[in-house]
Amino acid sequence: MATEATETSAVAETTTATGTSVSVKRRRGSVMRLLAWYIALSATSLIVLYPVWMTIVRAISEPFRYMNAGQPPYPVATDWGVIQDVWSDGQLPRSMVVSLVVCVAITAGQLLTTVMAAYAFAYLEFPLKRVLFALLLATLLLPIEVTLVANVETIRDLGWLNSWAGLAVPSMASAFGIFLLRQAFIGVPPDLRDAARLDGFSHFTFARRVALPVVRPIVGSLILITALGAWNSYLWPRAVTTEQRWNTVQIALRAVSTANPEQLNRGVAAALISALPVLILLLVFQKQIVRGLTAGSVKG
Repeated sequence: MATEATETSAVAETTTATGTSVSVKRRRGSVMRLLAWYIALSATSLIVLYPVWMTIVRAISEPFRYMNAGQPPYPVATDWGVIQDVWSDGQLPRSMVVSLVVCVAITAGQLLTTVMAAYAFAYLEFPLKRVLFALLLATLLLPIEVTLVANVETIRDLGWLNSWAGLAVPSMASAFGIFLLRQAFIGVPPDLRDAARLDGFSHFTFARRVALPVVRPIVGSLILITALGAWNSYLWPRAVTTEQRWNTVQIALRAVSTANPEQLNRGVAAALISALPVLILLLVFQKQIVRGLTAGSVKG
């Protein structure tokens, strides 16, 4: 009996030692994988941030001395007052205000028209519904250059050149936004629609209290995409404006960049200033971006 007890104790100790060894190995493997991920993410971050750093370097460096130095990854003949000089000229602040007003108007108008059209294509039944949706998708294949001349002539006939309406109204509807939200609305669980129907919800109430809250991440992503597109737009504002006071920020950036070849860093500094609203927008909507990208990836 004593021999059996001794053997049993030895087996137990061996098993415990083996289990501890396996646990330690698993823990070490987990730590190594985590460390590898941190190294990979840090390297990726450096790759992504390097162009931003070089933009800052070019903005605060004297152009000719920087180029003569071989364009190193550090400032040369640093000029910290260039950003203040660009801002104090007055052209950039005015153009940023114009772009901000146009951006807000386009985003609000596009959100309203997109939600209504997407809801109609998702839930309502009407004649030629599929044909109209196919024609809507077909417009995505047409670049802006194809319809630019005709649209500019229309704006000219309406008397909307050099006006808020000419800059904003033509962009207040988006085929891409309608398609995106329509697909999101279709993904709303049928049980919610059935429950809303039993509770006597109208289409407006169902959209406001059920459908829109469910697809809120997609709506947030759409707002961000629309705002960025409106802020970065150059061709259309250039086509419908002839007066400097209606210049948007992208037109002003080109003017600043080409004004004086000896001060090329002023254009880079202006670009950094114009990028600040975009950075703020990305920080505000970062959660919606992540949720929009991962929406539908996990079920249950």
